[in-house]
Amino acid sequence: MSEPVSLEKDDPGQGTHPRAHRFWSTRRLPAALVAAVVLAAAGALLYDIAAVRAGRPALRWRRRLAHELATRPLGDFWLTAGAVVAVLLGLWLIVLAVTPGLRGVLPMRRSAPDVRAGLDRRAAALVLRDRAMEVSGVQSVRVDVGRRAVKARAQSHFRDLGEVRTDVDSVLSEGLRELGLAREPALSVYVRRPAKR
Repeated sequence: MSEPVSLEKDDPGQGTHPRAHRFWSTRRLPAALVAAVVLAAAGALLYDIAAVRAGRPALRWRRRLAHELATRPLGDFWLTAGAVVAVLLGLWLIVLAVTPGLRGVLPMRRSAPDVRAGLDRRAAALVLRDRAMEVSGVQSVRVDVGRRAVKARAQSHFRDLGEVRTDVDSVLSEGLRELGLAREPALSVYVRRPAKR
């Protein structure tokens, strides 16, 4: 079992820590689907081409496809719809290829080049919510953790709302620093009274 790595804040005296990048998703399902479709289409086409080269007639589906493509006008609805679907699928695959994915994992500060750590956004929200619930006067808290912002909505059943907001802001700011995230998100805190029943 490996030793836990302490994630200290950047200290100018110790040099800078390596930059932490977002985690990339493996995206196995889209890759498997694309590979299966391409393999099936290429296999069927290659089999038919080999059969034609061997002196046999082309398969019926290829003759029909060639006939339809030769006789249908370019403005035909089904040709246009097929082209739009192909373009949308291609754009979707390009977006999957160039974006990291795993939006639910927040990268943490790196203390060494070969060590990476991430924190689940829901786990970070639970930790911050528990910290905010310790503030006197707080009845309930909802914390939403995003990649760039943290929003906390608290209900206070006693104490001045301004004081509760200041305390919650202070506690959550300290909690965010202790999480050791590579890029600390902006914090916004809203405090209100619970609705009267």
